[in-house]
Amino acid sequence: MLRDKMLFGSHWKSRYKDTFGSSAGVLLWLCVALLACSSCALDETKTVIQKDGEFDVTYNDTITSENQTIYAFNHTVSRTKTEGVRVYVDVLSQNLKSPILFVVRQKQAVLSFQVPLILRGLYLRKYPYKHIGRTLCQPPIRAVSETQYFFVDVSTLSNQGTNYQLRVSRVESFTLQTDTPFSFTASPSQPQYFKYVFPEGVDTVIVKVSSDMNFPCSVMSIQDIQCPVYDLDNNVAFIGMYQTMTKKGAITVQRKDFPSNGFYVVVVVKTEDEACGGPLRFYPLQPDELIDAGNRSKTLNVVVSLAIKSDVYVLGMLLCLGIFLSFYLVTLLVACVEKKRARRRELLHSIDDTSPAETASLLGKNGDGKVAASPNEYGSLDSTISSEAITDSAPSLDSAASADNYMERSGWKNVGRSRHESLSSIEEDDYDTLDDINSDKNIVRTKKYLCVSDLSRKDKRVLSKKYQIYFWNIATIAVFYALPVVQLVITYQTVVNVTGNQDICYYNFMCAHPLGALSAFNNILSNLGYVMLGLLFLLIVLKRDIVHNRALSCHEVNAMECGIPKHFGLFYAMGTALMMEGLLSACYHVCPNYTNFQFDTSFMYMIAGLCMLKLYQKRHPDINASAYTAYACLAAVIFFSVLGVVFGKGNTVFWVVFSVIHILATLLLSTQLYYMGRWRLDSGVVRRMVYVVYTDCIRQCTGPTYIDRMVLLVMGNIVNWSLAAYGLIERPNDFASYLLAIAICNLLLYFAFYIIMKLRSGERIQCLALVCILFTAVVWGFALYFFFQGLSTWQKTPAESREHNRDCILLSFFDDHDIWHFLSSIAMFGSFLVLLTMDDDLDTVQRDKIYVF
Repeated sequence: MLRDKMLFGSHWKSRYKDTFGSSAGVLLWLCVALLACSSCALDETKTVIQKDGEFDVTYNDTITSENQTIYAFNHTVSRTKTEGVRVYVDVLSQNLKSPILFVVRQKQAVLSFQVPLILRGLYLRKYPYKHIGRTLCQPPIRAVSETQYFFVDVSTLSNQGTNYQLRVSRVESFTLQTDTPFSFTASPSQPQYFKYVFPEGVDTVIVKVSSDMNFPCSVMSIQDIQCPVYDLDNNVAFIGMYQTMTKKGAITVQRKDFPSNGFYVVVVVKTEDEACGGPLRFYPLQPDELIDAGNRSKTLNVVVSLAIKSDVYVLGMLLCLGIFLSFYLVTLLVACVEKKRARRRELLHSIDDTSPAETASLLGKNGDGKVAASPNEYGSLDSTISSEAITDSAPSLDSAASADNYMERSGWKNVGRSRHESLSSIEEDDYDTLDDINSDKNIVRTKKYLCVSDLSRKDKRVLSKKYQIYFWNIATIAVFYALPVVQLVITYQTVVNVTGNQDICYYNFMCAHPLGALSAFNNILSNLGYVMLGLLFLLIVLKRDIVHNRALSCHEVNAMECGIPKHFGLFYAMGTALMMEGLLSACYHVCPNYTNFQFDTSFMYMIAGLCMLKLYQKRHPDINASAYTAYACLAAVIFFSVLGVVFGKGNTVFWVVFSVIHILATLLLSTQLYYMGRWRLDSGVVRRMVYVVYTDCIRQCTGPTYIDRMVLLVMGNIVNWSLAAYGLIERPNDFASYLLAIAICNLLLYFAFYIIMKLRSGERIQCLALVCILFTAVVWGFALYFFFQGLSTWQKTPAESREHNRDCILLSFFDDHDIWHFLSSIAMFGSFLVLLTMDDDLDTVQRDKIYVF
């Protein structure tokens, strides 16, 4: 060695002699010679000790900078049986100035670590560990059986002798068996991993890891069978799929993602619990201060179960389609029955209005003496079906002249315009600009007892155009909202698949069935009901719209002067909103988390708002809000929803501002509803309020002019003020659900008031509407039960959310939240039908006899 170094020095000298001169070359040659001599001296003093190691034997040795110990091990491995090898190291010396370095050299892998092992946490925290346990990577073998060698090198730079213990053991249960639970213990410095090989014919399995302890926080990872295995807190996220866990964790693994037909299940205990929602330790006073981590051992159980097969996917999809297609079938049957009943009623009325001779010419008798209608008579009755509902009774007129007189008396001939006139030339304000109407508004709308005829004075085509804007606006909103949503969730799913970070999305991992690139196909499929039932509702509304327009074209008095005015624009908007709720809920469940939760709730706010507007429009068609005002208010609601999700958690200022805005909005809306819009918000509003209080409460104590309206508004204010106080005091973390609860409470309150006042006014609810109400109430009850099961929550950390995960409950494919999707879509569809049919009993009642409330 010395000779080689001297030759190297001579070569270097000859090469640079001309450059530096002879004196410089001699000096450099002397330096090289000194370095060579010192290296030779070190080689002579360094002692290498080689030992033949044996399994399950504890070696107690001492290491210094002057010696190096090498332990040689060998063992026989076979292709049919896989055994793991685990190395345990303990350092017995205290106050080490230099760590001991352990290097395990294998045929195709090298594992090295120092003792004490320093693992870093957040904010420069350092945790030393003296008790180390590591499992060696098992390289694949080609022969049936072969002997493998590996060496454990121990060295240090410390001049003081350091005592250590070394033990190498076999891991008998290194390979996991299907549906066989296995228990083990892990810690930050003693991670564990096990091997699993896919059986023949199995393409998908679910790896479930559980523990009885919340903390310490741990990480489970699925990695391909290759070396090295990343099994420390600082590198476990480098490869494969991984997720944090406290008590429960599960990952669905597919064979197509692992070319070796197997994988490693790696379990690592983290140095800190902050990732799992646990507390943070104190900040170190000095940057290099070492913190004692204490006992962070955790006992866990792992089991690998077979996932569902492809036929279960097919069965789940068929069940989903079958449930909602059955509603199409029931709707078709009900329509056929109602059409048959309507024809029979029309036939009986036509018999009552004709003479015996005409009856004989129209009707024939069969052999049993029973009257049978001719086919032509049936065919002529299609145009007389009621526009918004098929009623149990139909009016009879004395003659055609009486109908003309009724139309003349009601003013329809003077107000009506040609049906062929372009709607673009008609504006909503055309009717109101007349001087007599301007003076009449304040008189008519402030009467103590209002009828529907008082609030349905505007031209029908103007109002139809006004309410059709609801549909076109929501269709436009849906397109511009849905396209970036779809793009974003696809990006989310791609990031999850590429990085393997299972903490990005809050699935129910115990029942998340992948399909293609989607991680939880069942949660997406269950939203099909919203789309299918929304489309069915649109078809029902379209049918009623066509029938109503046919009746108007025939100048039927019932369609023009009786019943609640028929405007279908809001119904079309409701059906579209239901379909969009299904689409956006499916997008949200591609990767559910707090950043995209508004996708799942935005159209819920829309649906609640549209339902309240439709209830109000039924008896206030002339003064209902325009589409632009309504959607602007809903946009403000969604804006506050986003602010609450991002900034509302524990933010006192936000909750104070929101509560004040909530109460002010309630007061303004109450005033608008009480005075039917006949008031002004200007500089004199305070003076007028003081005057009203003085005249009605102080000078002369009088009751409210509109008692029914006052009762509703007082109840509404109590509910909203209570909700505002609850939010200000409790400050719920799930602000979006809190905001949705406000909307639902107001909708239920208004609906209950509407039903009570309807019955109080002597009106009745027909059988079909009553069945829809009872059916919807029952379905809503069951739906809410499954909703509050709470299988995951993004209000907590991903690890804490997984504590709520549960197994599938239907066909081993659908979980509780999927059942909520099924039932809530049916309940929303039923609620829409209630709004559509609840006033069918008024189709033969003149509008000046229908009260407004």
